[in-house]
Amino acid sequence: MKVLVTGGAGFIGSHVVDALVKASHDVVVVDDLSMGKREQVHPAARFYRVDIRDRQALEEIFRIERPEVVNHHAAQGNLRRSMSEPSFDASVNIVGSLNLLELALTYKTRKFVNISSGGAVYGEPRRLPVDELHPICPMSAYGVSKYAVEQYLRLFEGSGLDYTILRYANVYGPRQDPTGEAGVVAIFSRQMLAGERPTIFGDGSKTRDYVYVGDVVAANLLVMAEKRVSGRSYNIGLGREVSDRQIFELVRSAVGATVEPILASKRPGEIDRICLDASLVKAELDWEPTVSLEKGMAQAVAFYRGSAL
Repeated sequence: MKVLVTGGAGFIGSHVVDALVKASHDVVVVDDLSMGKREQVHPAARFYRVDIRDRQALEEIFRIERPEVVNHHAAQGNLRRSMSEPSFDASVNIVGSLNLLELALTYKTRKFVNISSGGAVYGEPRRLPVDELHPICPMSAYGVSKYAVEQYLRLFEGSGLDYTILRYANVYGPRQDPTGEAGVVAIFSRQMLAGERPTIFGDGSKTRDYVYVGDVVAANLLVMAEKRVSGRSYNIGLGREVSDRQIFELVRSAVGATVEPILASKRPGEIDRICLDASLVKAELDWEPTVSLEKGMAQAVAFYRGSAL
């Protein structure tokens, strides 16, 4: 099948592209390189440097390529920027996504896989682990924008477009940007390998659910190939609460460092606790994580140890 991957030069998207190429699919990548890297795009994929807010440029790509599947990873993912510049966040995450959705409908795309965020859309949990029926109550502009796109997909459900929504836990692994705002495993790895003291925002008790990028890729390939999951939303996570302090200690152990963290104030818009119940995707698609947190951390640190920091 021909698949258009937005954000295909980025951390998760580039891994999805690699897996699609390996499976002999025809792959098209759209990325503006604001966060992605051109060298991360598989040479067998056709690359277009385009911002998803540029409707005219996107339409030309759809006209030429006519993708059967859109795998939509491109996003403004900086939570702090979403709070300080919510209009920018909405222009990328809502307007850019709508451009893709409208063009997918116009050019008869068969499948639209939309990437959402479990931690951002659910907000502070009323129960743990959080399943897909949990009330939606985002605490950040980023969470609002990601859920808005989910609602647009449901609004257009009667138009014949097969879509599936994946709500990720915190994804980590090789290629994650260690200089960005998100991606604590990458950030801690870079800092400790450079002999620096990482900063934990809060007292270290804040929890998140983590999932290795390879397991996330496997979930993407499953839903792109599966026809009976139209209109479904799936949590993709390990299903385990892990504190910031635990992540710090796991990375420190993998690095072999002896540093202690710097504690700073909690950032606005961040929830205190989250972990995702991924039993629905297990029951319906037989997906479950295969990489333990300890093994995944070791693989991530090994990647950053071999990279220029």
